[in-house]
Amino acid sequence: MTREELMKLSKKELKNRAADLGKKAQAFSGQELTDAMDEMRLIGEILDEIKTREELMAAAAAAGTAEPEEGAEEPGAGEGSQEPKNQARAKSGRALKDGKKVTFKAKALASPRNALSTANGIVMPQHDSPDISPTFNNVSSLIDRVHTVPLPGGESYRRPYVVSYGDGAGSTAEGADYNASEPEFKYAEIVREKITAYAEEPEEMIKLPDADYDAVVEDSVTRAIKRYASRQILVGPGGTGKFRGIFFNPTEEKEQVIDPSTDITTITAIDDGTLDEIIYSYGGDEDVEDVAVLILNKKDLKKFAKLRDKQGRKVYTIKNHGNTGTIDEVPFIINSACGEVGGTAGAYAMAYGPLSNYEVAIFGDIDARKSEHYKFKQGQVAYRADVFMGGNVVAKNGFIRVKNPAAAK
Repeated sequence: MTREELMKLSKKELKNRAADLGKKAQAFSGQELTDAMDEMRLIGEILDEIKTREELMAAAAAAGTAEPEEGAEEPGAGEGSQEPKNQARAKSGRALKDGKKVTFKAKALASPRNALSTANGIVMPQHDSPDISPTFNNVSSLIDRVHTVPLPGGESYRRPYVVSYGDGAGSTAEGADYNASEPEFKYAEIVREKITAYAEEPEEMIKLPDADYDAVVEDSVTRAIKRYASRQILVGPGGTGKFRGIFFNPTEEKEQVIDPSTDITTITAIDDGTLDEIIYSYGGDEDVEDVAVLILNKKDLKKFAKLRDKQGRKVYTIKNHGNTGTIDEVPFIINSACGEVGGTAGAYAMAYGPLSNYEVAIFGDIDARKSEHYKFKQGQVAYRADVFMGGNVVAKNGFIRVKNPAAAK
C-alpha cells in the first residue's frame, strides 16, 4: 500500500496491516520483500506520528485547555476517528501564502472545520468532509516500483552494468596461452531533466485552512510531475536533459542498453500464446526469469481478459488490483504510454522485465512557489513547481519489448 492509502487507516488498522505483513514475510522474496519492508517502514513512521500527536493532545489537556484546537480529535473519540492536522503542513501552507518556497516530502490528511453565519446573525458550525472525492487515477504506479536513487544537488549519474561475463573458456595445450574470457562492462548514463508543473486557481483558494491549502497544492503538482515521469520511464526520448525510456533506441550502437534486435515483432494480435511468447523470449539461454513484470496498455489487458477458448472459458486468469495485478500469476502494471498491440505500425506496445533494471535518479526535492501578482486583476493565484529527475535502463537487455510490425512498403 502507498503512504496515501496507509494514511487513511486507523491506528488499529495500521497495526493489523503490520501484523499481516509479518505473517507473510516468509513467503516474500525479491521485489515483494523490498516492497513489504518499505510499507512496514511507512507504517512505523505513521504510528510514531500518531503517538506524538496523542502525547501533544494529552499535554494540552493536562494544562487545562478548555477548547480543542481546530481539527483536533474530539474527547472520547476512538482509534478510527479523524487525526488532528499536521502542524508541519500548516507551516508549509502559510509559507506558500507568503510567497516563500516550500519543500514537499510527505503527505497527510486534513480536517477543515469552518464557521457559517445565518441570516439572523447566529453563528453555526459548518462541518466539512476530511477528504475530497477523487476522480479516476491518472498516474501509473510504475514510478513507485522502479529503483530510485536520491542524489540531491547532482548533475548526472552513471551506473555500470555487465554486458557479458565472457565465454572463452576451453581446452588449452600445455605451454599454450590461456583462453581469454574477460567480462565486458559498460555504463548507463542518467542525466537530469527539469520537470515543471504550473496551475492557476481562484483567490478563494487562500481562504481554505492552511493545512488543506497546502495539501491541495502538493497533491496537484506532485501528481502532475509523477504522471509525466511515469510516462517518461517508457517513452523518454533521450538526448540532452531528457529521460532515456525503455522504448528509447539511441542512434549509436555503443549507447544501446537494450539491443533493438531482441524486440518481439511477431505479435500482431493477443491470443492464447502471447504471454508465453513474451516470457520465454526474455532472459538468457540458461534460465527463465521469475521476477519480471509486464508493462502494458489497459486496452491490451482488456484483450487478455476477453479471450475465450472453444468452450467459452477464459484463456487467462486475471486478478486486478487497481493499476496493477496478475495475468496467470505474471505481475503487470498498466501504463497509458504503451501503444496497443495491432495498433500503430512500428509502435512499442509492451515491455517485460524486472523493474529494478530501470533506475530513476532524483536530484532534489519538489520546490513549489505561489504568486498573486501575475493575474492580479482577474483574482487568480498562480502556482508553479519543479523537480530535477532522470532515468535510464541500467542492465543489458534489461527488458524485452513488444513492437508492432512496421508498415509494409
